[in-house]
Amino acid sequence: MDDPSDRIGLTDSAFRRMAFPAVSLLTSSDRLAARRFIEAQGLAFEETFDDLVGVYEGSALVATGARDGFILKMLAIERAEQGGGLLGELVTELMRLGRAAGHETFWVFTRPEHALSFEQLNFRLLVTDGPVALLEFGGGLDRYLSRHAELRRPGRNGAVVANANPFTLGHLHLVETAARAVDTLYLFVVREDRSVFPFDVRLRLATESTRHVPNVLVLDTSRYAVSAGTFPSYFLKRVDEVARAQMQVDARLFAAHLAPAFGVVRRYVGSEPYCPTTAAYNEAMARVLPEHGIELVAIPRIAGEDGFISATRVRAALARGDLGAAARMVPPATAAFLRSSEGLEVAARLVRELSGATL
Repeated sequence: MDDPSDRIGLTDSAFRRMAFPAVSLLTSSDRLAARRFIEAQGLAFEETFDDLVGVYEGSALVATGARDGFILKMLAIERAEQGGGLLGELVTELMRLGRAAGHETFWVFTRPEHALSFEQLNFRLLVTDGPVALLEFGGGLDRYLSRHAELRRPGRNGAVVANANPFTLGHLHLVETAARAVDTLYLFVVREDRSVFPFDVRLRLATESTRHVPNVLVLDTSRYAVSAGTFPSYFLKRVDEVARAQMQVDARLFAAHLAPAFGVVRRYVGSEPYCPTTAAYNEAMARVLPEHGIELVAIPRIAGEDGFISATRVRAALARGDLGAAARMVPPATAAFLRSSEGLEVAARLVRELSGATL
């Protein structure tokens, strides 16, 4: 199948695309027209995007699309123009702009009945869950799995997915308990860099803190678990209808692709007494994972002097300026980081944020 950026022949749709190419919608009037058009097509206009493009025929806007990072969205086409080449025109222009911004792989969320239209543009269907289909262009999933091919081990394996913001004694208890029950335990650290502790720090502390457990392998999630693409509501700590749909997609993506690649038959989570978002995510996994032959195992959290240990409580202690309380809830590697100059900078930022929130 040809790349959607190719232009071969002069069919009617190709001629239409040449005559009316996709252009960036830069002015306030253009964007107002795009909002009205998108909403008239029954879609929600989203304020956050990097690029917004459209196709005009004369003075009439007949198609729109937007790019937010690597995600293509708000793809809307006038009903009379659907089935032609306008979708390819929008996608081609958005991916051109995305490549210029440094992206190689692109995602689109659509209704399952529209998935074939994107597959004809070389998108790969990754997962379908209820009214949502997720497709990818650019082979990112295959590259991710190839990058970690040397970590694949035979046997009945388990997985823990952790943001580890930062890595605590609670995380360590979960990993040690799970590792005793499987041949290999994969500790997937969330790669998305939207947390207080940077990804490289979170990955390093998880690796150093679990080095004594011989059957634990630490790797990143890329964008295939708890990412801005699959589950952006996680980072907003929001639970609503949209967030619940994202949880389902995230869980099914893991179950359909990551779990079989690494022989994962169990996913381990900590019981969640504090965070409603994480609790709802655990419930979504309990529904989805068994459909793929994966058991969800919840491990009771351990408690410290003042209650259950969690990364949230560690950050709260740092925000209060209580480094001692924070250090008591984390393994030695994390405690050493908290006392380092880099760790003290993180703590100072938390203090400033707390002071600003209480003004």
